[in-house]
Amino acid sequence: MGSMSLVTRITALAALVAITQGRSPDEWKSRVIYQLLTDRFAQNQDDSSPCGDLSNYCGGTFQGIIRKLDYIQGLGVNAIWISPIPEQTDNGYHGYWQKDIYTINPNFGTSDDLISLVKECHNRSIWVMLDIVANHMGNQASGDWSDFSSFNPFNQQGHYHPYCEINNFNNQTEVEVCRLANLPDLDQSNSFVQSTLVSWIHNTVTTYGFDGIRVDTTAEVPKSFWYQYSGSAGVYSMGEVFNGDPEYVSGYQGPLAATLNYPMYFKLFNAFQERLTMYNVHDGVSQNDVFPDVSVLGNFLDNHDNPRFLHNNPDRVTLKNALAYVIFAEGIPIIYYGTEQGFDGSGDPYCRESLWPQYYNNSDLYLFIKTLATFRTEQGSSLYEAAQVERYVDNEFFAFTRGNVFVATSNIGTGQSLSRSITDHPYSSGTTLVNILNSSDKVTVENNQFEVNIEDGMPKVYFPQN
Repeated sequence: MGSMSLVTRITALAALVAITQGRSPDEWKSRVIYQLLTDRFAQNQDDSSPCGDLSNYCGGTFQGIIRKLDYIQGLGVNAIWISPIPEQTDNGYHGYWQKDIYTINPNFGTSDDLISLVKECHNRSIWVMLDIVANHMGNQASGDWSDFSSFNPFNQQGHYHPYCEINNFNNQTEVEVCRLANLPDLDQSNSFVQSTLVSWIHNTVTTYGFDGIRVDTTAEVPKSFWYQYSGSAGVYSMGEVFNGDPEYVSGYQGPLAATLNYPMYFKLFNAFQERLTMYNVHDGVSQNDVFPDVSVLGNFLDNHDNPRFLHNNPDRVTLKNALAYVIFAEGIPIIYYGTEQGFDGSGDPYCRESLWPQYYNNSDLYLFIKTLATFRTEQGSSLYEAAQVERYVDNEFFAFTRGNVFVATSNIGTGQSLSRSITDHPYSSGTTLVNILNSSDKVTVENNQFEVNIEDGMPKVYFPQN
């Protein structure tokens, strides 16, 4: 593992400033993002039965999201990430199979519905992140790989790279010019393609008032293009680089404001889902050093491309520990819809369940996330501008502070207990710490140390008593 040179780090940080004119990366540090699939979150009217065919449209809409904003706000989150909005080829419920980039997906609603959604979110101080695709278009139903006539505006063969499929993800040229999942690969070196995509994102963000963008298939497009694209967007941009190598992933922070922290995702998977040593968390934090700015990376446990946490490990207490880490660790926390209801789907499409009819705002996980997310927001910059400092680590336990907040996590699971003496901390003797998850759980710092007693495997989030 190498470290980023000072010159490279300064250049990348300068780029972060240059590309952001709207909601900045620094402003996004205050957010807790709720990732939802527009087709799977809420319909125009409530339905008592879950969606039966997850490979096709289930009926979620922009108006459905508006109807359930109380549910979202009640969870304690203050931003949503919605699916790509263009019209799709057949069965493109997820938004990643574009057909016409200038037409709103009619299955989701109208342009006016989308304007209303963003407006209603902003009225509640909820920011909206748009998922975008600039790498490819949708499926070619005819089976003729040279026929692009069904797409708008990229309807000519010259708008695409010559036909080839990605077979070796270690070959960067192949990754950038060949097809992912046989989807037509746009050629961003073509002047029409480049200018059209760059203009489209500027106009889309401006028209609807989006606060940020999530960038699909980031590594499949040359970095030089992303500088232009993110600059034209003028808002915080977070790229998807589906790779566990921090050296590789960190190279895209600069062209974009940030990336999803996939390297940390895999370390958290090892520590919590597989219940391997908690030194995985320590190692993940250490490898974050190669990123120009860890504090604006997207931290997550679940998403639409991977089996859900509870599919791999059904223990909800272990999930709570992992959630406590993600919500308070350095970075921007992302909660995938359905986690708060204990969804446990396997791989795509089974991790893309319909949320209806499970809008339970009194479920255990919903209330747990609400408590932590609300507290994070209440602490403001004293927390999200503070460095993450490791305070204790062993095979079963990991503790850290950010500002005055002390977070204790373990992977021992339901019914298990452990105790650790904490001697490395920022508190003076005599300070009483209160667990925000249980106000009767208090510890006092004596002789520069205090005891953390994990009971029934539950995490603890301590804060000095007023």
